[in-house]
Amino acid sequence: MAVGPKMYETAFIVNAGLDDPQIEAVIEKVKETLTKHSGTVVDINKWGRKRFTYPIRKKNNGFYVIMEFSGPGDLVAKLERHYQLDENILRYLTIVMDKRALKAKAQRIAEAAAAAAAEPARIVDPAAEAVPTAPVAAPAVATEPKKEVNS
Repeated sequence: MAVGPKMYETAFIVNAGLDDPQIEAVIEKVKETLTKHSGTVVDINKWGRKRFTYPIRKKNNGFYVIMEFSGPGDLVAKLERHYQLDENILRYLTIVMDKRALKAKAQRIAEAAAAAAAEPARIVDPAAEAVPTAPVAAPAVATEPKKEVNS
């Protein structure tokens, strides 16, 4: 029984000391490694620069990237070998996405699409939205009259 390609999720941290074009180049190299070894990138989520809780390789900040991809089982070993050889990747973690995670993700996407489709297209009329409001009076505070003190 042949099993299709599995879904994987990999998270890696790029050295935040690099410029943005250099970080993009590192991400592109990872994508090239995946496609070269018969993998397909499904989604890329760039979290951006974050401060570490503790230093990693004497660095205090990193650029976080989460990537979902599908491919054969030997692809993970080749990808992690690429991570080890690239000095700009500080840490990485690759996991197999289980059926429950895939089902939950598909359900979230379906719910988001249904919510977007259910919301009717509104034509915004600035004059209609500018409804004048009456000024709100301050609440009355009960005070006792002052008593004069004769000395």
